[in-house]
Amino acid sequence: MMSNENNNENTSRPSTSSQPPIPPNTVFVGKKPVMSYAMSALIQLAQSGEITIKARGMVISNAVDVAEIVSKRLGNNAYEVKSVAIDTEKVGAPGEERNVSTIEIKLGRK
Repeated sequence: MMSNENNNENTSRPSTSSQPPIPPNTVFVGKKPVMSYAMSALIQLAQSGEITIKARGMVISNAVDVAEIVSKRLGNNAYEVKSVAIDTEKVGAPGEERNVSTIEIKLGRK
């Protein structure tokens, strides 16, 4: 008979993912409604004072919307865009790589 410890083998192992850990105070924008990311960003800004909003591909415009909503509408003009960085990443298997645009927007207190 197998013990309960062996049944949960996959849950007790540390992650062996090749992706780097998510840095603190970072909001990754995806396909959810823009306001959910804006509220998350506002909560993190209230706690730390500076955040980074990241997006890539088709949702870059949503990341810009989040930054504008937080800095202009929700933040009562207490926050501003500190910097914007754009880049291109290669994704896909070797030989089938494609370029994907990325954006990184830093918001902080004025």
